[in-house]
Amino acid sequence: MMRTDATETPEDPLEWAVIDRSADVPATDPATRSWFLTDRERANGATELTGYTTGNSVRPLVDGRSYFARLRAELATTERGDQVYFLDFRGDLDERLDGTGTEVGEVLGHAARRGVGVFGLLWRSHPRVLRRPEKDNGEFARRIDADGGQVLLDGRTRLAGSHHQKLVVIRRPGSPERDVAFVGGIDLSHSRNDDPEHLGDPQAAVLPARYGPHPPWHDLQVEVRGPAVRDLEHSFRERWHGSSALAVHPRVRRLYDDAYSIGSASSRPLPEPVPDDGARPGDHCVQVLRTYPARFRRYPFAPHGERSIAHAYRKAFARARSLVYLEDQYLWSRPVADVIASALRANPELRVIAVVPRYSDNAGRISGVPGLLARADVMRACVQAGGDRFAVYDLENSSGLPIYVHSKVVIVDDVWAIVGSDNLNRRSWTHDSELSVAVLDARRDPREPRDPAGLGDGARTFARDLRLALWREHLGRDVDDVADLLAPAAAFAAFRRQADELAAWRDRSGRGPRPPGRVVQHRAADVGPVSRLWATPLYRMVYDPDGRPFRDRLRGRL
Repeated sequence: MMRTDATETPEDPLEWAVIDRSADVPATDPATRSWFLTDRERANGATELTGYTTGNSVRPLVDGRSYFARLRAELATTERGDQVYFLDFRGDLDERLDGTGTEVGEVLGHAARRGVGVFGLLWRSHPRVLRRPEKDNGEFARRIDADGGQVLLDGRTRLAGSHHQKLVVIRRPGSPERDVAFVGGIDLSHSRNDDPEHLGDPQAAVLPARYGPHPPWHDLQVEVRGPAVRDLEHSFRERWHGSSALAVHPRVRRLYDDAYSIGSASSRPLPEPVPDDGARPGDHCVQVLRTYPARFRRYPFAPHGERSIAHAYRKAFARARSLVYLEDQYLWSRPVADVIASALRANPELRVIAVVPRYSDNAGRISGVPGLLARADVMRACVQAGGDRFAVYDLENSSGLPIYVHSKVVIVDDVWAIVGSDNLNRRSWTHDSELSVAVLDARRDPREPRDPAGLGDGARTFARDLRLALWREHLGRDVDDVADLLAPAAAFAAFRRQADELAAWRDRSGRGPRPPGRVVQHRAADVGPVSRLWATPLYRMVYDPDGRPFRDRLRGRL
């Protein structure tokens, strides 16, 4: 039974964490204890989320085109009595999943009209004048409600915070072996439906003009089957049954909702959870990780917040020995820089590759400066720690347009991988709601080097295959052209070599054949001392706020 009464929650979540639920999971792989968090390390005893699950199948869906096609196919086969649950930062009703006639609002609405239970939580955003999707999310909720589903606008955040989780769960009581969940960085909204050629989504979101009229967009989602689907659904149910009001000032917001004909302000009961059928379709161990901030109006499932995503990164980076590969929309924040720099200093053979957007989505003369400042500071700290063992790149398509990198993925030593909604910054680690999955494949990859970190964990098939799939796209490689991308030192050098070849071709004004690949060395913009005076406090308070409880800030506890 889910806990929904905040008064039953102990003051300190560590009091609950004495009982370690992860100890009940079959220890089929000793590496899970080295890489996954224990319940004590999660430090949120108020949740009944499983420590981790085994026997899952996790499939990467690189870029929105592949994800949207799979999502549409699964939604189209739902039947009366099936259940669909989704969490999203923003939604655009008219975004086409897989061609004309597959607009996400129509696909979900048609499912609800034929008797599928459709339930969603969208962020109750800031107004559109602040470049936030409040009206769009409200229209999304109103449309699905009119079709017989229920979508709520959830404003239970900290001041200036957001609900940033991206999740779709499909449960089929009549055939639970077909249950599936999709989780990652891709919203049900404009600009996300791009493919590996990166010519952009015809239905474009607003980005700086330097990305063109249809911004190229790189992103990542994973398709999950097995017992981890239950954990992802449980995360949805915790938020749905949260006991506090959906908005800070519900009466005032009710007037706004009425003006825009936005749907219900209170939730109705969800169907009973589908029992676990015992199916174990794969070899992947999965740990569901979240961020929730500490709030005055406490989440009953996280009364002091949850920062398991941040804790998982710290644990994984502390174990990194050979190669960390990451893609991130922002990559800014001193706590993140400290974690990466510490790993680089402690391990002289460790190399780190980061892929980020060339330009921020905030490109104004004022709004863009704090992000530039923060990115430059992270790069400076990591270079000081690792020298040329730390490298940052951005991407461009074959026409030279920069690709907006929105994906959030980290792969450590071809063993542990995490995919989700969180960015590598303090906001995502402490302040906004986030949802990610860490994956540890029970299968060892037979290709050399079989144990790149030298810790006995081997290389794992999922993590290595995911890294190679992303690198093949970025480097323009064929599926069998990966021999120099396996060993960490050689792989790091190959990535840099192809970036240098493309840079040299650009320096020649494009004369001669264009080298393969899309990788460009990233150059952090310099921010002058005057700009630093006003941009630094703006960055810390607005762009990258701290959602920890004050007691943890005072103790210096992440």
